[in-house]
Amino acid sequence: MATARQFPTIKSIRSFVIGGVGSGGDYHNVKGGHWLIDSPISTPCSQWEKYRASRTSWGINVLGSFFVEIEATDGTVGFATGFGGPPACWLVHQHFERFLIGADPRNTNHLFEQMYRASMFYGRKGLPVAVISVIDLALWDLLGKIRNEPVYKMIGGATKERLNFYCTGPDPPAAKEMGFWGAKVPLPYCPEEGHVGLQKNIEFLRKHREAVGPDFPLMVDCYMSLNVSYTIEIVEKTKDLDINWWEECLSPDDTDGFEQIKRAHPTVKFTTGEHEYSRYGFRKLIEGRNLDIIQPDVMWLGGMTELLRVAAMAAAYDIPVVPHASGPYSYHFVMSQPNTPFQEYLANSPDGKSVLPVFGDLFLDEPIPTKGFLTTADLDKPGFGLTLNPVARAKLIPSAYLLTPPPAVSSTLAGASSGVTGAEETKPAPAPGVTEHKDESDGVLDGFVARIQELTSL
Repeated sequence: MATARQFPTIKSIRSFVIGGVGSGGDYHNVKGGHWLIDSPISTPCSQWEKYRASRTSWGINVLGSFFVEIEATDGTVGFATGFGGPPACWLVHQHFERFLIGADPRNTNHLFEQMYRASMFYGRKGLPVAVISVIDLALWDLLGKIRNEPVYKMIGGATKERLNFYCTGPDPPAAKEMGFWGAKVPLPYCPEEGHVGLQKNIEFLRKHREAVGPDFPLMVDCYMSLNVSYTIEIVEKTKDLDINWWEECLSPDDTDGFEQIKRAHPTVKFTTGEHEYSRYGFRKLIEGRNLDIIQPDVMWLGGMTELLRVAAMAAAYDIPVVPHASGPYSYHFVMSQPNTPFQEYLANSPDGKSVLPVFGDLFLDEPIPTKGFLTTADLDKPGFGLTLNPVARAKLIPSAYLLTPPPAVSSTLAGASSGVTGAEETKPAPAPGVTEHKDESDGVLDGFVARIQELTSL
């Protein structure tokens, strides 16, 4: 009887901080002046006037991008990017690595459960699950490369030959001109800006409707910044504009609120999900039947493994799944599932008027929609079909530098944990009027600390 061939196991995992801005999985880590961070956008922090002008003022890009490589015993390397910066690298090696080394990379369900359950005491949502997501995506990329198959073929095969896109950006007429079937705009003003802000929002949406005409779908992204009463009011006052859907009006945790706005406007479409995590979080959103589309981010909710579970749950309720951005990671998913009618493209150009790679210059061959669509032929490469750009490779800062400080620094940091540095333990304070001499270990420490500060401020 024939037996299955021996499959490579996981040999090592490496992580990197991506230096600079504009590359990798942190969508918001872009240069100043970009529409995504420096145009009026209502956010949960817009209630404070000092944080309205720029999204970076309250720290939306504070974590930055990181990159994970997983190498198998046969030398094959899978990789993925996401957001998280130095803290993400720390979690990869100080916690999650123990479940990966020596494991069979095909055991994606098992590996996800181990990482998720081991981090429940400090995770369940947010950064820890986002880190698991990137590891999971790197595993799927590795599997595709070992098997010489695109990811979408491994998770069900093609359910459509053509993948159609809408565009999220500041300029709906430009989206229409580029061939996208619809456009989504960010709502500029928050409830705390009162009646004047409400009127400005209505005028803003009316201007865009007039610019694209009555037959071009127009959506609104509210980025978790509204409340129930404000949502009900603005939807009522813009019904004549035929908004296709209202997105993320409330906190993803406010499931009762979604019920109230749906009850007030039963024929209006409401969506949410990009800031929800795991199948447990999505269960309430799906079971309530108050949402017309769910929008998980595959780089945040737990990776491809968890997204497939969420999609299966949504399919049982006939709720479409339209992932938030995430470039090729989302494209492979959408191509493979029956309840995924289309995909978002997040405009990455500073003015939002051209189509650029979602991950900047990180990859040489990231597929981008042309005339508003992609086909299966655009995705028919092993794994996620991405090739790391050698120029971008130079921006990758190995996490070993963060996790393994020089010996002199290690002893100093150990002393610092008790409030006393190594230097303070061995050297008396200088006499008054005497300049303190810094030895070589002080220089190493200064350089290390400066480098950490540089990395965390990129």
